[in-house]
Amino acid sequence: SSQGAWFHDYMQGREPYDRFFFEGNPADDLSQVVRPRTTPLLREVETREGVKHVWCTFSHDQVDLDFTNPEVLLEMLRIIRMHIDGGVRILRLDAVAFLWKEPGTPCIHLPQTHAIVQLMRLLCDYATETVVLLTETNVPRTENLSYFGNRNEAHAVYNFPLPPLILHAVQSGTAKYLHRWQSAMPPAQLGCAYLNFTASHDGIGMRPAEGVLPPTEQARMIEAVTAAGGLVSMRTLPDGREAPYELNCSLFDAVRQTFHGEDAYHHERFLCSQTIVMSMEGIPAFYIHALLATPNDHEAVARRGMNRAINRHRWHYPDLLEKLGDPGSDQARVMAGMAERLRLRAKQKAFHPNATQFTLALDERLFGIWRQSLDRHQSIFAIHNVSADEVRVSPYAFNMIEGERWVDLLSGEDIVTEGDDIVFAPYQCRWISNRG
Repeated sequence: SSQGAWFHDYMQGREPYDRFFFEGNPADDLSQVVRPRTTPLLREVETREGVKHVWCTFSHDQVDLDFTNPEVLLEMLRIIRMHIDGGVRILRLDAVAFLWKEPGTPCIHLPQTHAIVQLMRLLCDYATETVVLLTETNVPRTENLSYFGNRNEAHAVYNFPLPPLILHAVQSGTAKYLHRWQSAMPPAQLGCAYLNFTASHDGIGMRPAEGVLPPTEQARMIEAVTAAGGLVSMRTLPDGREAPYELNCSLFDAVRQTFHGEDAYHHERFLCSQTIVMSMEGIPAFYIHALLATPNDHEAVARRGMNRAINRHRWHYPDLLEKLGDPGSDQARVMAGMAERLRLRAKQKAFHPNATQFTLALDERLFGIWRQSLDRHQSIFAIHNVSADEVRVSPYAFNMIEGERWVDLLSGEDIVTEGDDIVFAPYQCRWISNRG
């Protein structure tokens, strides 16, 4: 941070911080540098040693560290060790793709960046504690998956296309695009995992949906989110046009609207969206404000002057406790539903992060996957109705092994392999397993 003690000492020319920040030269060829922002890359600052130009990949209040200086790397490793000693077990490398800079290159995904991630992975693996290294790289799929390395970089990577694709599915009532994308996803290598999520402290990124969701579908999403009180952040394209960068809205409010307006299934739709990430290969992650069914905070947007503040509400603890203690409140209903499913999920070997996954070809209103435990003893057919329709499916669609007892873990209902159609109520999810 430009407000931090390190940068203050850099400005004063104090060692060792006078060498901690990456300095650029306006005369260098910086035309290839990949950036997620439209602000100038270099920021001119007046230091005790004269005028310098510091590198700011994101914004001028976030000045980039100079990892070409070994002292910077060693200091960061010491900080990581301090956090591990304090009990931290998941280390998130935020925007790590931009770590290494080299004028005349795109300055993203450079070999030196991967080498430093490999070093951090090696140190994590040799730590006496179990530490998970998580990379946050909001980039196209192939580039994102490169941070698994050869099982020698990240333990887990963010699954960025999921938030817009799942939101679209439950808003539109069709899993067509989610199914198409998931069918083409490779399994993570053993010991590595996708981090599956639907919401975060940032907005719902729309760039990962490019090439997956047609512009007309994205436009309908934007219409539904804004009707629910959400906001849209734009980015400037090279030709000067603007395109949606992210949707800023609490997830609970984002699913209040479908493409056809509001209905009576708000809670069911929200729980369906969260159950999908519980079912998929990888590790499910839940933003605290999704767990708490937090509504949009427009007051925070006005106060802080930023769209992302809409989904960063600060609860007054006594007020939150009161909400959670009221069985009829949104907060209590969502928390109870989520907690019940998470407790049940934790008992299923077929939901191991690396358990086999196969995407099922079903009615477009259903998103279905088959999971099988690593020891092949448990199978789960995880089926999610993303529509407001009642959907019927023949049990023959699931290839359930005859002679075994199949049960829907979520409802407790026995499923007969040669019986009548299996009925899915609006937004109902089923985990049909042979190990009930």
